Amino acid sequence: MRSDFWGTALMAMACISACTGEPERQAEDSKQQVAQQQLTPSTMADNVTLLPQSVTFAGKPRQLWVYLPPGYATSSASYDVVYMHDGQNVFDAQTSYAGEWGVDETLNRLADEGYAVPLVVAIEHGGEARMQELSPWTNPEFGEAQGEAYLNFIINKVKPLIDGTYRTNPGAMSTTMMGSSMGGLMSHYALVARPDVFSKAAVFSPSFWFSEQAYHQSENAPLPETHRLLMTVGEKEGDKMVNGTQAMADLHLAQQHPQDRLSVRVVPGQSHNEAFWRAQVADALIWLNVVKQHEQ
Repeated sequence: MRSDFWGTALMAMACISACTGEPERQAEDSKQQVAQQQLTPSTMADNVTLLPQSVTFAGKPRQLWVYLPPGYATSSASYDVVYMHDGQNVFDAQTSYAGEWGVDETLNRLADEGYAVPLVVAIEHGGEARMQELSPWTNPEFGEAQGEAYLNFIINKVKPLIDGTYRTNPGAMSTTMMGSSMGGLMSHYALVARPDVFSKAAVFSPSFWFSEQAYHQSENAPLPETHRLLMTVGEKEGDKMVNGTQAMADLHLAQQHPQDRLSVRVVPGQSHNEAFWRAQVADALIWLNVVKQHEQ
């Protein structure tokens, strides 16, 4: 394969924490959530379930939120599944940092418009350990990586719990991962590292700057041609974030990944925040063929 993506990729590696505000975001997360819970009413839709049992990762119990498609209770159908990181931000303004994604409202609207929508599982992040959990590669500035263990936690503990509790389509072709920033880095990693488990990824504002190993990994493990990858970044996130995302797309294209299964988009006027990512959810899941038109 070509290696001409490396010039752009190495430029992206120069992007340190100031590029995304990620450490400051993490440091403020817990304080913001406490304040939000005191001042903001819950906006979680009725068809989102907070699992009564938590699951434990790295010695900490993690809450799981599960979105059940409208009509789930009266249907015998099985559903595709989307796994999302930063679960506090996915469904509820009360628990979110800097605003929620509104995935439940978005999918309910799409269901009303006649689409078949998936089941969505949102996994609580680990607070101060978030950046370590969402990267499989150690960055000296942020401490030892826990991302490989976190991915195995999803695959070996969370996914079996969900598949055993709900009517899901458990195969890789029905399983998607979606996330932003460090969650975007982890979603991309999961698709490349475990294509036997995940066949689709929605990657928003990915933090490829965190480690050049993201490019090495992708170079050494081409995606199966059946798999679908969507990457979206905001124009105002800076040249290094934009170039880093484009470099990853160029790498996959250099490996002859089908162009109709790889989407990269730079959105004019958009920055690194939840409002931007919220606006991308519907189009991303439709393009990935996770949200589908009902058969006539």
